[in-house]
Amino acid sequence: MAEEKGITPRATDYSQWYLDVIDGGDLLDDSPVRGCKVLKPHGYAIWEVIQRVLDQRFKDTGHVNAYFPLFIPMSFLSKEAQHVEGFAKECAVVTHHRLRSFDRNGEKGVEPDPESALEEPLIVRPTSETIIWHMYGRWIDSWRDLPLLINQWANVVRWEMKTRPFLRTAEFLWQEGHTAHATSDEAKAEAYRMLDVYADFAKDTLAIPAIKGRKSVRERFAGAEDTLTIEAMMQDGKALQAGTSHFLGQNFAKAFDVTYQDKEGKREHVWATSWGVSTRLIGAVIMTHSDDQGLVLPPAVAPIQVVIVPVYKDAERAVVMEAVDKITAALKGRVRVKVDDRDHLRNGAKYFEWERKGVPLRLEVGPKDVAKGQAFAAPRVKIGDEKKFGIAFDGIADKVEEVLARIQATLYATAVANREARTYDVDSAEAFKQALDEKPGFYRIAWGGDDSDEDRVKEETKATLRCYPLDAPSVEGKTCPITGKPAHSMAIFARAY
Repeated sequence: MAEEKGITPRATDYSQWYLDVIDGGDLLDDSPVRGCKVLKPHGYAIWEVIQRVLDQRFKDTGHVNAYFPLFIPMSFLSKEAQHVEGFAKECAVVTHHRLRSFDRNGEKGVEPDPESALEEPLIVRPTSETIIWHMYGRWIDSWRDLPLLINQWANVVRWEMKTRPFLRTAEFLWQEGHTAHATSDEAKAEAYRMLDVYADFAKDTLAIPAIKGRKSVRERFAGAEDTLTIEAMMQDGKALQAGTSHFLGQNFAKAFDVTYQDKEGKREHVWATSWGVSTRLIGAVIMTHSDDQGLVLPPAVAPIQVVIVPVYKDAERAVVMEAVDKITAALKGRVRVKVDDRDHLRNGAKYFEWERKGVPLRLEVGPKDVAKGQAFAAPRVKIGDEKKFGIAFDGIADKVEEVLARIQATLYATAVANREARTYDVDSAEAFKQALDEKPGFYRIAWGGDDSDEDRVKEETKATLRCYPLDAPSVEGKTCPITGKPAHSMAIFARAY
């Protein structure tokens, strides 16, 4: 367990608060490799829940899992010009396949063996489009082979210069879907379908409301013709890109000459998508729901949904543990439950630990509770007028599920309220610039700018165009308050992580 130290209040220093919550929740540790973190068991367990729920959603929509190599020939990246330009500065490069020992003037160590230099350097994957499309060229020949719907759970490396735990690290875990289709319309439909999967998952599992939108040309994925996104707002008003889905057109199919024979016997290049989310989602959960007491986890994503703490003196142990065993048996298979019967810790220390780790519901069971036929329930967040209340042993599984559902709904409603309270309409450039410093949030603008205007706004305000919301109203006849040009799209600007 992490050392028990105070958590900096959000209002005092939000960045330090975020780091303190991670530390107090025992989620990560530093590694000896710059920019890389070790996911501790509790942190990795959250990712396992995310992985399990999303994986089932992918399979329910017809996708299958595969695995592709970590190493990519460097020449592959140069086949798609925009792609290599987008990732060139973040690539880790392998140049040798063997080390040799040395002893120079008493200094001993190892170094690359000059005789083991690779004929072609290998890139540690920053993303897998190139290696996957090379393989798709082998697997696709006929319209009967389409659509090809594959997902990969993997790690990637992007050599970030400035890192932040979960949000931006040199190595991170993610999933990346890569699909091939016979027509442009089919590929576009797939990109939108997976965007919906992500948005629904964010809402139902993470209790995070996300805006579905399209990225501007400036913010598109390198090599894509269109990038769709879900944008979430954190408690401090900053935006976080929580997931993306890309329509790749025929760019990678042409780069790797992936064609199929259609029903008329003609050969055509296939159409492609890619889509992914990462361990960044854990950072999103932390910054959307946690408080000054530590981590708060929505029940749907919590590895431990209920912790039971037996409270007894030695002579009372048998009667209390008999009740605890019955409660545990009733809950197992319905909720993720853990019994904390460690005798070397005081009850107060247990309560403190599980609160810091964000467990949604704590049940305390002592001899008086057993006599009353109930457990004493302490939700991690307040869900009604009472902070603590009794839950009868009779039918306890149903009642616990009801409480967890109320916690989940409460967290989602609070996140929606925070976003709505921090979403503003922009009427003038000056008001926009001033408001960003005083009231961080999402700013809706009837946008008429181009790439250069977007760059200028970013330079002057540090705000970026997060997306063009898919459900935005028409801006026909409106003038952009920032550029003075006729508006072409409703856009959301915000400062972002």
